[in-house]
Amino acid sequence: MFIVDFLPFDPDIRWDLAQQMGIRHAIVKLHPKTTGRAPPSDIDTLAEAKRRFAERGLELYGLEGDPMDMERIKQGKPGRDEDLERYCEMLRNMGELGIPLICYNFMAEIGWFRTQTGIPERGGALVSGFDSKDLEGTPLTEAGEISEEAMWEHYEYFLKAVLPAAESAGVKMGLHPDDPPVSPLRGIGRIFSTPDGVRRALSLSNCPEHGVTFCQGCYTTMGADVRALANEFASQDRLFFIHFRDVRGSPTRFRETFHDNGPTDMPTLLRHYRDIGFSGPIRVDHVPTMAGERNDDPGYGAQGRLFAVGYLKGILDTIENT
Repeated sequence: MFIVDFLPFDPDIRWDLAQQMGIRHAIVKLHPKTTGRAPPSDIDTLAEAKRRFAERGLELYGLEGDPMDMERIKQGKPGRDEDLERYCEMLRNMGELGIPLICYNFMAEIGWFRTQTGIPERGGALVSGFDSKDLEGTPLTEAGEISEEAMWEHYEYFLKAVLPAAESAGVKMGLHPDDPPVSPLRGIGRIFSTPDGVRRALSLSNCPEHGVTFCQGCYTTMGADVRALANEFASQDRLFFIHFRDVRGSPTRFRETFHDNGPTDMPTLLRHYRDIGFSGPIRVDHVPTMAGERNDDPGYGAQGRLFAVGYLKGILDTIENT
């Protein structure tokens, strides 16, 4: 396993801290809203991102999140074929530039979502949480109701369009589960809110580039046997990327924790990843906002990341020598 860090397109203190922590690989989101550039279907955008990181001693290893407006694809709207061609062009560009991974989701209209972002944790640090009761009386989104059946149709259409390009380019596509893992959410079907949903996704194609981003926090929230599930995906050569975090609660009511005080035995789990043969990228996810920090970007503060990466590095160094 090797640690990657999820960094913004524009250099800031998180870039400096990544270097100071000894991290050598970066993951980035390249949606035009966050970069001010063309989407990564434009090879110049990808090349600029790769160059920026290389100048700071970091290898751009992959992309994460929606790289462009994906709603026509996810909702099956007119124009999705043009968007899918742009997505395929992005994959071809990634292959040409040697960027081997994309972490993607298929959450329509509402992506990563929390009802609370300032829950006090240890020592007054702040974490996020979700409680379905907070959504009682909340109206549907502008998309109205989208059934799970419709979402499956749209997802299958997406896979058929993009997997040939991914395979040709040698770019691994790691499916991230739904967060929160509840369905429907404000009327939108969420088809990857259970392990069986992800299993069904994997059953749709034997393409070697079709696999998972193993967000252990999501699977913990689902109540899954995380070790057994990781072993299942690894045995199929479908385990591409790990998100390292922990939560307490159930799908309808949960809260994030520090990485060292949740319900998961992290050293045992990381040793398990090693023992099942996983040697790919892992990154810390959803860190607490700590003393002296603004809570403008819940889950992605700099000081919480310092703690989490240090904790992860310590465990990895220990298990590599035992």
